[in-house]
Amino acid sequence: MSRIRGMRGHLASSIAVTCAAALSLPLALSSNATATPSVAPSAAERRTTGNATPGGTTPGSTQSLPLTPLAPNTPRTPPSSSPSSPSSGDRTLPPPVLASAQGLARRDVRRFSLVGVVWDDPDSELHGRVQVRTRATGTTTWSAWQDVDTHNHEHAADPGTAERASGRVRGSTAPLWVGDSDGVEVRVQGEADGRTGADGRAVTAEPLPKGLHVELVDPGAEPPPQGPEVNAPPPGVLTAESAAAASAVNAELAPIGATEIPALSQKETRADLLETRGEELDPTDTTDAAGAADTVAASANQRAKPYIGARPRIVTRRGWGADEGLRESNFSYTKTVKAVFVHHSASGNNYRCAQAPSVIRSIYRYHVKSSGWRDIGYNFLVDKCGNIYEGRAGGVAKPVMGAHTLGFNSKSMGIAVLGSFGKANPPAASVKAVAKLTAWKLGLYGANPRGKTYLKSGGGNLYRKGKNVRLNVISGHRDGFATECPGGRLYAKLGKARATSARYQGR
Repeated sequence: MSRIRGMRGHLASSIAVTCAAALSLPLALSSNATATPSVAPSAAERRTTGNATPGGTTPGSTQSLPLTPLAPNTPRTPPSSSPSSPSSGDRTLPPPVLASAQGLARRDVRRFSLVGVVWDDPDSELHGRVQVRTRATGTTTWSAWQDVDTHNHEHAADPGTAERASGRVRGSTAPLWVGDSDGVEVRVQGEADGRTGADGRAVTAEPLPKGLHVELVDPGAEPPPQGPEVNAPPPGVLTAESAAAASAVNAELAPIGATEIPALSQKETRADLLETRGEELDPTDTTDAAGAADTVAASANQRAKPYIGARPRIVTRRGWGADEGLRESNFSYTKTVKAVFVHHSASGNNYRCAQAPSVIRSIYRYHVKSSGWRDIGYNFLVDKCGNIYEGRAGGVAKPVMGAHTLGFNSKSMGIAVLGSFGKANPPAASVKAVAKLTAWKLGLYGANPRGKTYLKSGGGNLYRKGKNVRLNVISGHRDGFATECPGGRLYAKLGKARATSARYQGR
């Protein structure tokens, strides 16, 4: 049986201080430039390539191409005629007047599957519209223009944290999953302020951020199926070498090197939790995974049944193929988990469940290599089939400090549902997975999914720094920051997720 022994000591001693990142987002531009021949990597393509693994596979790579101003006579598609992307309903901008723009003419590139735009200053926001169109690999078929979500800076580390102040953080859009592609065209257009310049063009309300680059991310090949490491220490026994590995922090739950943490029954989960507390399971406890009403033992030797849901199956970082050489090697923790913030990734819904590991590897690489974060921002991710994935490294049962909700990363965790849910309904399997995951993780820390809690704001556009804010224990990102995230359709499902999570805990 898996064990989560040792959490008590960890909770008493671990504190967090790392976070970092701010994201801003762009607008649109367009060009009818003809396709150029295949382009070899140039000096302008910074932060490219990935390292080959011992097995010879490539974990992924990033092409970073600079955007340049469009000439005044460059044809540009009016915003109203641009087809919307999977994420266009999440943060709709009013149709702007055409203004100055930057872009990248249609060109051949090395293969990639995810795209985003970054710029130099993380404190600068891109007020405008970003659009891309891509060509499917090995074809002559180009997609329609797709909007890239530009309101992304609220997914970031808290102000004043080491992660935020690292000097590596850049402004960035949300990433957009486009599938296997080998051609790209980009247009970024600033919002106009209603005035007309001497050249007859609309005047941009604010200049576009400096250093605009389009980031083209290749997630790399799927790792071959792997079991636990050969000769790995038994669960709970850590060596100096294995302690550095991301899987070692989950060694009490699964063998080092495991690709998944197996599900437990509710009774097994409760027994593990009580053992962690130095208590014993009530022998009369026959509660199944659906949960039943808790009772308080009359005898001094009996304990109340802990409110906790059955531990769900979780795909580990090794399971989705994380390149552990990308992230910072150390881990960062907060004191406890009092609340959960639910997000959507805003990366679009055009992926299959079998592609979810590739989507996650791409987001991970984009967060670290393109945006300058220490690791992927979310603590967990959930795909459209309800599969749950470990996010930021540090241990799935531990209070890992994320970079998901600007101002409220301390004493919380972030779950991202892969997709865009401004206009699309979230799959029922995804909402159920959020309920299962929160019933277990919140149960480890004694939190009621239907309850309220207080968190102190680290600063944001909704609450000033230092303000104690009363929040739902399961909140949407928009509850802590003025944003559309997690999309109106997913946000509307959080009430059901709270009730289901509490039922799974036995409340």
